[in-house]
Amino acid sequence: METLLPIAARAGALLKARGETIAVAESSTGGLVSAALLAVPGASAYFKGGSVVYTRAARETLLGIPTSALRAAAPASEEMAALLADAARQRLGTTWALGEAGAAGPTGNSYGHAAGHGVFAVAGPVGRRRTIETASPDRIGNMRVFGETLLQMLVESLEAAPQK
Repeated sequence: METLLPIAARAGALLKARGETIAVAESSTGGLVSAALLAVPGASAYFKGGSVVYTRAARETLLGIPTSALRAAAPASEEMAALLADAARQRLGTTWALGEAGAAGPTGNSYGHAAGHGVFAVAGPVGRRRTIETASPDRIGNMRVFGETLLQMLVESLEAAPQK
């Protein structure tokens, strides 16, 4: 968590300065990104909600993503991460949203991705998508790297976005 906190603090400062809000839809990070953003004092000014959508049922129930949309985006793909981010943004009416999925380890997932495969998306005025492969079976290490990656993508997007 210590490595996520400085990035989350930067993201929180940018969100507060811009008067913007965020929602998070996490899978393999298990809530680490939301926890890091909420650890920043004053997070209530920008954090509107987060969900751990580790299963299809959670994605359908918590984000309102219909089964047909889930079938259209390949599991653990950038398209899936973007679908999660877009749904969280729409559901909570935020300026920004984050989505991620992957295979934290120690083994790969049932879709054929090796441990350390992560997909990430930022939805908002500046969108981003990214795939990483850590090639590591270290579950906790991968969760940390995944969280750092997603938060850094948020900071990059916030810094690139035009001011209102």
